[in-house]
Amino acid sequence: MGLNFIFPPSPLIFAPKLRALMRSKSIKALLAAVFSLGILVFSQPANAQHDDHPAPAEQPAKKEKIFDANEVIFGHIMDAHEFHFFSWKGSDGHQHHATIPLPVILYTKEKGISVFMSSAFHHGEHNHEGFGLLTNEKIDELKLDRNKYAAGHIVAVNEAGEIDQAVKVYDFSPTRNVVQMLLALTLLVFILIKVAKRYGTGVGITSAPKGMQNTMETIVNFVNDEIAKPNLGAKSSKYLPYLLTVFLFILINNIVGLIPGTANVTGNIAFTFVLSMISFVVILASSNKHYWGHIFNPPGVPGWVKVILVPVEVLGIFTKPFALMIRLFANMVAGHILIICLISLIFIMAALNQYIGWGFSPFSIAFTIFIYFIEVLVAFLQAFIFTILTGVFIGQAIEGAHDDHADHAHAAAH
Repeated sequence: MGLNFIFPPSPLIFAPKLRALMRSKSIKALLAAVFSLGILVFSQPANAQHDDHPAPAEQPAKKEKIFDANEVIFGHIMDAHEFHFFSWKGSDGHQHHATIPLPVILYTKEKGISVFMSSAFHHGEHNHEGFGLLTNEKIDELKLDRNKYAAGHIVAVNEAGEIDQAVKVYDFSPTRNVVQMLLALTLLVFILIKVAKRYGTGVGITSAPKGMQNTMETIVNFVNDEIAKPNLGAKSSKYLPYLLTVFLFILINNIVGLIPGTANVTGNIAFTFVLSMISFVVILASSNKHYWGHIFNPPGVPGWVKVILVPVEVLGIFTKPFALMIRLFANMVAGHILIICLISLIFIMAALNQYIGWGFSPFSIAFTIFIYFIEVLVAFLQAFIFTILTGVFIGQAIEGAHDDHADHAHAAAH
């Protein structure tokens, strides 16, 4: 101790500690600066209030509704009684909507058939002729059971505006999914008839195909060469019309669904369910005794294994249409949700701070455009996957005995 007092330690001994202390202070100063900047950016101006306790007669001001991304997302992917394009807040302070209303067709035992336009509901704000359109706000306001009631459903109401539980409403209205599916089908039929007329005039036979005719010929050759012949062999020409119908019908609905303001028809599980059920019927109608024999009596398998394998094979009959239904539905819904989420991020950031919303906009729009082009590729890809899986399943059903394999191989090679 005495030596240390007489001869103080060298400054080199304290140098590492001093440098560590300086780094610690620098980090703390940097964090303090970032925290101060965050307060300045995210702070909102507040109006001073002289009275800490408002008078009892005063009603609290109604909070302005903030952007609800959940409502926007599900409002797009769910069905509706109108085509909604965009909304804006007018100078009068009310919300205005750019929509195309669709006809509403209802039937009740008490009133019979009621027909009117969906615009009579004013987006769920008003009731019309004893009927009301449920919205998320109305469901929350009336505290309804969401397992029983959903936004977009039409219910019977009494004079007081309350839901009349005793009246059963049968809704036969053409919703936007139905209308868009019919429009897409009309467009597809128009294109095919136009192409067929060109072939009737000799274009594409005595000369090279042109325009849409060239595109359709490429699609037909693709489905025939890549889907029908490899999986169906000699019977490919028999099933080619159905495979082409499925491919073109899914493709046209996928492409039309990418237009802003339209409905995501192929992202509706009811749509994919019907398509898969049609394929399921075609698969069963194409089956033969060899197909069912391999299911209920697998050849070359020990008896104790058949006890386990047969139930699995029977279950596989029903998992095929289920896989077709879920695959198309999930992929088309996921892409649309991703695009809407990227756009919604602009409004979510703007709700925090206006400048952050403007600064985030270029990145959100750039990613949206990128995903949009990916969705165009997915539109073709999902139509191809649904069609080729249908062809594979039909090919398994028509697979004959072992002596038929040579015929299939010869047809495939041809």
